[in-house]
Amino acid sequence: MGHCFALVPLAGCIGQEDLWRLWRLACLDLYHVNWLRSIVARDGQRMLCWYEAPDAESVRFVLRQQGLAGAAVYSGRLADDTRNCAIGDAQVVVECRLDNAGDEAARALAQAAVVDALAAAGYPPGQVFTASGALVRLVAGDDAAGVSACLRNHDLAPGAVWYGRELDPRPPTLFEPAADTRTSPPGSDTLTLRSESRATGQQTADATCDAAIIGAGLSGICALERMLRMGLRVRLYEAGSDVGGVWHWNRYPGARIDSESYTYGFSFQRELLRDWQWRELFAAQPEMEQYLRFVVDRLGLRQHMRFDTRVASAHYDESAQCWRLQCADGEQVTARYLIAATGSLDAAQLPDYPGRDTFAGASCHTARWPAGGVDLAGRRVGVIGTGASGVQVIQAIASQVRQLTVFQRTPSYCIPQRNRSLTDADRLRIERDWDDILASCRASFAGFIHDFDPTPGLTLPRQAREDRFERLWQTPGFAFWLGNYGDLLMNDDVNEHACEFLRRKIRERVHDGETARRLLPDHPFGAKRVPLENGYYETYNRPNVRLVDLRETPIRQITPAGVLTTGEEHLLDVLIYATGFDAGTGALARIDVRGEGGQRLSERWREGPRTFLGLLVAGFPNLFIVNGPHNAAALCNAGRCIEQNVDWIAGCIEHLRERGCRSIAPSATAEAQWTRHVEDVADATVLSRMKHSWFYGGNTPGKPQRVGIYAGGARQFHEQCEAVAMAGYAGCILG
Repeated sequence: MGHCFALVPLAGCIGQEDLWRLWRLACLDLYHVNWLRSIVARDGQRMLCWYEAPDAESVRFVLRQQGLAGAAVYSGRLADDTRNCAIGDAQVVVECRLDNAGDEAARALAQAAVVDALAAAGYPPGQVFTASGALVRLVAGDDAAGVSACLRNHDLAPGAVWYGRELDPRPPTLFEPAADTRTSPPGSDTLTLRSESRATGQQTADATCDAAIIGAGLSGICALERMLRMGLRVRLYEAGSDVGGVWHWNRYPGARIDSESYTYGFSFQRELLRDWQWRELFAAQPEMEQYLRFVVDRLGLRQHMRFDTRVASAHYDESAQCWRLQCADGEQVTARYLIAATGSLDAAQLPDYPGRDTFAGASCHTARWPAGGVDLAGRRVGVIGTGASGVQVIQAIASQVRQLTVFQRTPSYCIPQRNRSLTDADRLRIERDWDDILASCRASFAGFIHDFDPTPGLTLPRQAREDRFERLWQTPGFAFWLGNYGDLLMNDDVNEHACEFLRRKIRERVHDGETARRLLPDHPFGAKRVPLENGYYETYNRPNVRLVDLRETPIRQITPAGVLTTGEEHLLDVLIYATGFDAGTGALARIDVRGEGGQRLSERWREGPRTFLGLLVAGFPNLFIVNGPHNAAALCNAGRCIEQNVDWIAGCIEHLRERGCRSIAPSATAEAQWTRHVEDVADATVLSRMKHSWFYGGNTPGKPQRVGIYAGGARQFHEQCEAVAMAGYAGCILG
């Protein structure tokens, strides 16, 4: 890392809040750039910034990302680090352009001339930046005219002399210190649910358990294990007949994870890795469901679970400071803490096509596939949707059916999964390197074994990028997406090059030119979660497979005999909806959740999700959300991000118990700050170019298009969460 400085022209005055917004837009973590200081001119025409960065090009990318592409950026050094000004003080900036840029001796002479001239006039020492082509000297105060005259008197002609105020570009801690609203001293709260009460056989009068968990997928299982380890009394409710969550409901042919199996499973007990033998690099749905049953039974968690039990409502009792749950079967439970492990992709969504219920054949959503399966052999089958689920089911069933008609709404950039069986040697290596694998996942952008290359792709020759694209395309999993150049999701030129590469691959694999054309996406790569495929494009070379582009011939209605588009009626025996989810908010909003003052969570989120860290909601004390809206999990290896979420929640509950507090909720200010931060980060990426995706709720009719995921990556998300915890749960109100 070295020093860089930038002379930035501005279109108008900016203040401290504007500077902080620019900081958040920069996605600095992705470029390994540390923005140190800024001086903004009083007239709003220019700004001086300096950084620690790998090189000047990294800074240029940050500036482009901020809409400040006209800046002159120099890689140099601090020749004099004397600093005699504080944030907010006035500073005079002397800009000198050097003609003999490559001459070190000439630069030293120019620096000495400026420094000596100012010292002779009585100006105090100040910082000096030198680089090939430029020199900048700072002078405390606002006497720009005097500094300019002094230099002219010594026959020196600076490029510009101006003054402004030093502003700190680094935003303060996002959230204010935690407020404690207790009226009783720590330890005197008889309603606090402590593990000791179970040990002594005592029961609190106002709760039947310490924590209630909704959902028995990865999130629920992880939360249950962690709460029991803390000594809490816990009850988990699951609408399905067994554990699994998405891996219980998504039983459709071809369902498979997109994380490397061994990185997706739980890490809280090494024995689970040793005793479970993963069969494939990317496990199929049956193996995933078997694995989760194995974990639950091995750890003895099943006794704490209630299956076939849907939670209908959860209301917060302000006087008792606990949650009261009502189940659809009449069971009631009261709990101090409510952990919503309902997942971000659980609320299956059917399109509102006219006549949907009139279809005479068999129909189902991929996320509600019948346990006994669907008879597809020799039948005419239609699939609506070509996202991740659609891609998987299409490539899996094409060889079984008589005729397969694919109704494509939006084409996707699919990359080869390159799945294979794991060998004994693979499993030995995984167990041997387990600690390093986990560390690699924690350090990566999205919790996978893949991580972005900090080298900006635009700095490299086009052929070099092309060669890297080919290597990544040949690598299993998300390497092409999440192991690519660091500016892939930020820079239009690099992203478009990747798009061209993938479109070319599609054309090479699909024989019919018109079909290939219809399969070509026109949105930026990475604006949607990328489906992994195993022979998807070759499926369209089969004589029994037909692609219908709904952008050209939209669906008019579902008929008893099939699907009627503006082009023709397609006769079907089976209709499969791979039409996605009411993502992020849908599963939780479908439960009657009410917080303080009886406010409904569904109403609170009517204009889009508002959260604190994606884990808490203002006005809903002790409601903890795992893998929900504004969380990093949508762009993350779910297993890794879920464990981080649960660890943070566990630490938060421990903090409450240690302080004798009964409740925690974020302040409205902290919630607004986090929500704004989530939106700013998304705006800085290609995600904002495709707001009709489920990342923005655009796939759900009537839902406002507000970003529902945290696009800054798992690593940055973890750092934000850790900072809040280390500051005593800053931004929260403890009751």
